Amino acid sequence: MRFGFIRDNEARVSITPSTLEKFIKLDHEVNIENQAGILSGFSDSDYNKAKFFSKKDLIKNSDIILSVNSSSYGKINDYEGKILISNFSVDSDRKKLKTEIKKNKVTAYDLSMIPRTTIAQSMDILSSMAGLSGYKSIIKAAELLPKIFPMTITAAGSIKPVKVVVLGAGVAGLQAIATAKRLGAIVEASDPRQAAKEEVLSLGAKFIEVEGALEDKSAGGYAVKQSKEYLAKQKEEVSKRLMQADVVITTAQVFGSKSPILISKDIVEKMNYGSIIIDLASSTGGNCELTQDTKIIDHKGVKIVGNSYLAAELSHDASNLFSNNVFNFINYIINENEFINEEDEILKSCKI
Repeated sequence: MRFGFIRDNEARVSITPSTLEKFIKLDHEVNIENQAGILSGFSDSDYNKAKFFSKKDLIKNSDIILSVNSSSYGKINDYEGKILISNFSVDSDRKKLKTEIKKNKVTAYDLSMIPRTTIAQSMDILSSMAGLSGYKSIIKAAELLPKIFPMTITAAGSIKPVKVVVLGAGVAGLQAIATAKRLGAIVEASDPRQAAKEEVLSLGAKFIEVEGALEDKSAGGYAVKQSKEYLAKQKEEVSKRLMQADVVITTAQVFGSKSPILISKDIVEKMNYGSIIIDLASSTGGNCELTQDTKIIDHKGVKIVGNSYLAAELSHDASNLFSNNVFNFINYIINENEFINEEDEILKSCKI
């Protein structure tokens, strides 16, 4: 089967030299757009077993075309009759996307819709990228904050450790907690899922307990939409910590829905001057009322960073993880150059 990997409109790439070897071993033909991996630290010569094309010729010579994010494809009508595999969560107008796909007889699979099941773990791009984003969120906060993280005792006096609050203790949140603790911060975290409590405590952080959370085992590890009563109680408990925090990392997302607002404008205005909010849920509306996706804004001395794409700033490692996820997905859905049954749970979940 002929696979085409386009050059994305960002730093990551959907195939790396190590995964290229895996595709070749399975007798697949691999076509790559010129300089696709250059921003991830991979030169064209690193892909010496692949064929290189311009984007136009790559589309013509490939059956399945892959990218890190679907915005890199451009117009869907350029891909008539092709199979597209990417992260389509960046497409806000899902209805229009489905219409374009149907009109151009395109088959599209959205990697962001892979279910969180045991068999699909190795294909889960969201978890892979979330871990990197959680780490980078703390590094980003450390760059912006006019303080150092650890407690320091010097002849000139002592410096108190930074206080970090993490809202949402999923993959990104746990990595943020671990990174902040390594840097010497005092860390507290909140999450509606009781299962997250042990993980937070095991990393040396304090868990902010709020009773009355709704949970759903069928949600695949994601948090579910909470009642107004719970959100009010959570806001009250968390707000006390936010007003003392130097850094706040928000990661709370509800699968398939807009992100809940956890930090209102009035809370931001009560926070310490110079403190930092890193909102990793900005692409789905954000957890802070003032968040603007892909922007850093300053509201009365508090910097609010809206960035759901921090993993792209670690493009080398992000590309390695993403391309492994992609290969595992391809290896699962294609057997001897034939697609598996379309009724398969993973395939059904991803098909647009």
